Amino acid sequence: MFDTRGQRLFDGALAARINNIQAHRGPDEADVHLEPGLALGHRRLSVIDLATGQQPLFVADGQVGIVFNGEIYNFQALRAELEALGHHFRTRSDTEVIAQAWLAWGPDCVLRLRGMFAFAIWDRREQTLFMARDRLGVKPLHYALLADGTLVFGSELKVITAHPGFERRIDPLAVEDYFALGYVPDPRCIYQGAHKLPAGHRMLWRRAAGGQAAAMPVSAPYWDVRFTLDNPISQADAEAELRERVKESVRLRMIADVPLGAFLSGGVDSSAVVAAMAGWSSTPVRTCAIGFDDPKYNESEFAQMVADRYQTDHRLEVVGSDDFDLIDQLAWLYDEPFADSSALPTYRVCQMARKHVTVALSGDGGDETLGGYRRYRMHLGEESARSALPLPVRRAVFGPLGWLYPKLDWAPQFLRAKTTFQALAMDGAQAYQHSMSRLRTDERRALLSPALQRQLGGYHTVELFRQHAQQAQTDDPLALVQYLDYKTWLVGDINTKVDRASMAHSLEVREPLMDHELIEWVATLPSRMKVAGGEGKFIFKKAFEPLLPHDVLYRPKMGFSVPLARWLRGPLAERMRGSVLGPRMLDCGFFNRQVLSQLVQQHLGGQRDHSDVLWSLLMFDAFLKVSEDGA
Repeated sequence: MFDTRGQRLFDGALAARINNIQAHRGPDEADVHLEPGLALGHRRLSVIDLATGQQPLFVADGQVGIVFNGEIYNFQALRAELEALGHHFRTRSDTEVIAQAWLAWGPDCVLRLRGMFAFAIWDRREQTLFMARDRLGVKPLHYALLADGTLVFGSELKVITAHPGFERRIDPLAVEDYFALGYVPDPRCIYQGAHKLPAGHRMLWRRAAGGQAAAMPVSAPYWDVRFTLDNPISQADAEAELRERVKESVRLRMIADVPLGAFLSGGVDSSAVVAAMAGWSSTPVRTCAIGFDDPKYNESEFAQMVADRYQTDHRLEVVGSDDFDLIDQLAWLYDEPFADSSALPTYRVCQMARKHVTVALSGDGGDETLGGYRRYRMHLGEESARSALPLPVRRAVFGPLGWLYPKLDWAPQFLRAKTTFQALAMDGAQAYQHSMSRLRTDERRALLSPALQRQLGGYHTVELFRQHAQQAQTDDPLALVQYLDYKTWLVGDINTKVDRASMAHSLEVREPLMDHELIEWVATLPSRMKVAGGEGKFIFKKAFEPLLPHDVLYRPKMGFSVPLARWLRGPLAERMRGSVLGPRMLDCGFFNRQVLSQLVQQHLGGQRDHSDVLWSLLMFDAFLKVSEDGA
């Protein structure tokens, strides 16, 4: 907590209680530092410098303090550079490297850091608080400025809601975003007045003089990915360099003073990470996999292929296909409504991994960086059609078709043309947001109550996508949607899912394929190297052909999914009905009651598959319950 107006003394018991709410993120040590106008708290998961890396950490004779979550992978090189400049260290931690870098370079210290991080630096000399978040948003940072001038900040939203001065008022715009995307995208939070510091942003708070009200500073970007697509490198040389860059990124993330391993799903990305780890390790790599008793969702045989090839110390646990008893636990962990059902198996694989390791490497980020999603290939096909006709013509032709064509959930894929017709009547950014939506715009307008729609004031989630598209500085169709994913899906869904699920078990997850230097280099490669001949991640697969089985590289992508439709018609049917049509949802004023009833009846009757929206509603109800209980 930081007093932006003066030097009030904060309640030490309150600071300690708020700090301990995040005990799951750091079970090893806890400390709170108090001084006039400031309370810094930290929960530590010890990974590097187990003996002397405690936080809050102070340097410069106690004038500069830091609280930090994450890892700086180039901290040893930075330390050598800072020592050459005359800086003296008393720990071996990467935390102290950040603090000393602040003394040397001020706000530009963040430009030197290679890693995942969220931190706040208090500089007593300047009466400033500096906050920064890593380039890809792997680590979270939430904040809120209260009415009395107190700035509350922390890794999770529950730190802010635990403060008695924060009022929990749900933001209507966040509700619209959630039912469009399944998560609340940065910088918005589900509650008004709370914010997420966006990925690749920094913010400097300066204490106001004379007790005056402090204005909230504008967060400023310090990094962005630029898709130049102009690298003249040959295909063969690009494959070789990509392979070496991935290996180097993996090597940096294997530095730890605690047991380290990897997730091994059997997909291309995690398999490539494990192959690279095996090349750097003199002992068998510890690998963890989750299998499912339903073969339609089970990838464990492919994980076993990679484990056998590299003789890893492989652990597999099979999860029942009806493993859905985490709903209320996830609602507490995520603080906001979060509708990605793969959060359940992600929670389980993190739970299992923590039995064996403290740090795990994952393959997250590979699809976004290297063009792996099926939706990318579909978007490229639609863009070809869009480029053939002017937008007014497409709106006139495909708009009515999209409106009139029935939604054939039960039909073969080639007959499900409604979404395609709708997308062809849109510009690229709008079409991609449309394809990413759990509920299309017209469906959200039907679901959300007239009162909530009045509060929206005409806002639609597509505005967020268009804002990001304006910053993308590319007309390349693939690069544009990759950029949009970096700003929305990767941060709001993937990284949020993995951070909360892993830290629930005090497990640190590191993502080599989200290394910003790797991403910057891949962004120079032409898009034809990423998607070619209908094959996603083309160059990545070619690069790792010498290291991975063909069946792992070129099998159809499965994803980390669960049988939602069956759950919601079977063992979860009564829970779903009781939640969606229960008093919390019917009385909150956000929804059209008739539409809620229709969704439930059509799904249970088998007429339509509404599993995505019903799961979103179920998780929203679980969030409301946690919020009402004040948890």
